[in-house]
Amino acid sequence: MSKPFASSADHGEKVESLKVLADGVYALTAEGDPNVGAIEGEDFIVAFEARATPKAANDWLKKLRIHTNKPVKYLVLSHYHAVRVLGASAFNAESIIAHENTKILIDERGQQDWDSEFGRMPRLFREPEGIPGLTHPDITFSDRLSIELGGDRGVLILEHCGRGHTAGDIIAWLPKQKIMFAGDLVEAQAALYTGDAFHMDWSSSTLDRIKLYGAEIMIGGRGVVAQGRCEVEGAIEQSRGFLTDMINHVGKVHNRGGSLKEAFEVTHKALEPKFGRWPIFEHCLPFNVQRLWDEFDGIDWPRIWTDNRDQEVWKKLQD
Repeated sequence: MSKPFASSADHGEKVESLKVLADGVYALTAEGDPNVGAIEGEDFIVAFEARATPKAANDWLKKLRIHTNKPVKYLVLSHYHAVRVLGASAFNAESIIAHENTKILIDERGQQDWDSEFGRMPRLFREPEGIPGLTHPDITFSDRLSIELGGDRGVLILEHCGRGHTAGDIIAWLPKQKIMFAGDLVEAQAALYTGDAFHMDWSSSTLDRIKLYGAEIMIGGRGVVAQGRCEVEGAIEQSRGFLTDMINHVGKVHNRGGSLKEAFEVTHKALEPKFGRWPIFEHCLPFNVQRLWDEFDGIDWPRIWTDNRDQEVWKKLQD
């Protein structure tokens, strides 16, 4: 029997939990759905991630408003994927911040990604008719950007640690509180999506740089909040292990002239016992293996995912 396409059959509601991680630092987790966060400045808020629709974003903001009524000055997008950015209009932010490569990717493939992710994960798109269009950042940077939070709240540092989940991922770092929002570069007990990734960079130098921060609390893109150095380093190494396991198994099949289908089957068999119960494992793996195969074929810049290409890869590998 064919498996339901991606997460199209996932209609179960997830329990959302707002966590106060420090004075003025908030995270919303949702049982493996995308995490979001917010940081209070002296008289403003920096929101991290936008969710898939304005309705979904407003559901998050209602929970945040129990704790603070400060206006959102900055909305930070960790990367370009539709489920992270299309709810931006709900924040009424003065500025939207992203890496310069995220702007390039939105301009290059934002509409295709919107169509693709809506087909893969329709449950996340609450009231999709409310999306006004693509989200375009008005502030971009290449390496690092600092935001003074005012008063005694310290500084928020946004940094591009290297190519990883996409070409433009950024993390948000609070050095005073030693808290990091890692976006989809790190997941805590949730499967990584790598369909637009740079596996070799991500699994080595990018995660190495993230680890060097020495965060004591980390909010990944999905999954639980990692608290304490042991849990934080565990989440980083779980993510690295997922990547390196894929690289090793896909690479072996590619190097001996095997097929993409064989690479998927070998990789699925190897990873399923360890990672198979993690959220979106079955959803992600066909797209992950296809992108990694492309990298072994010498395709550096990820090919654009479309509705049709999604279905073709799924039918070839997961059916």
